[in-house]
Amino acid sequence: MRSRILEVGFDNLTMEQAKQRFLELLQTDQPSTIATPNPEMVMLARKDEGFKEVLNAADLVVPDGIGIVHASKLTKNPLKQRVAGFDLLMAVFDTDEAKHYKWYFLGGKPGVAEKAKNRMEQQFGLKIVGCGDGYFDDDDAVINRIAASEADVVLVGLGFPRQEIWANTNKYSLGAKLIMGVGGSFDVMSGELRRAPRIFQKIGLEWLYRLLRQPKRLWRQRVLLKFAIIVIIKKIRGAL
Repeated sequence: MRSRILEVGFDNLTMEQAKQRFLELLQTDQPSTIATPNPEMVMLARKDEGFKEVLNAADLVVPDGIGIVHASKLTKNPLKQRVAGFDLLMAVFDTDEAKHYKWYFLGGKPGVAEKAKNRMEQQFGLKIVGCGDGYFDDDDAVINRIAASEADVVLVGLGFPRQEIWANTNKYSLGAKLIMGVGGSFDVMSGELRRAPRIFQKIGLEWLYRLLRQPKRLWRQRVLLKFAIIVIIKKIRGAL
């Protein structure tokens, strides 16, 4: 049963359970998608019915933001823990099973996905069969390249909501078993961007670390405040 936060459903799993679910999806016959919503994405889904449907249609939906976990504590089905998309990928990459599949990296600025590919190949011994940046207008050409690569997993870092919509729209054309939206994960994988120190991650303040390093993100934090206010109001009204 999914825990629903403002009409977006989240699978109530630990990181270990999410990792196992990821690997299980690679065994299915039909292509699957994974979404990792944070409060900003949930707020957009409140206004965009189509985006909300895409998120809820994903085969695995995990809470990328600690705000989602806190909000779930006001429901009858509180989430077990935060399952950040990047951490989930690292957990999967570190399995023996990951080395048996072919991966494709799509997204980021020119050159970033290629740097991420090289580093992940060296670190985990993955078989990454192709990569490309997120600056493209011809979907068909990109889809054809991915299909020709015979990739099993396609990681899409196009930013939300583009990456989730793109994955849902094209999942039957890519020939892949699994498509996952990964946001800015390629920036971290490539070394272009540093993750917050572990202590910030552990106490749920990774957002603050990013804000201190990137002050231009300040305007985005207003969405988080609005999310918290709406969650509390709906709890009071008994409608979360």
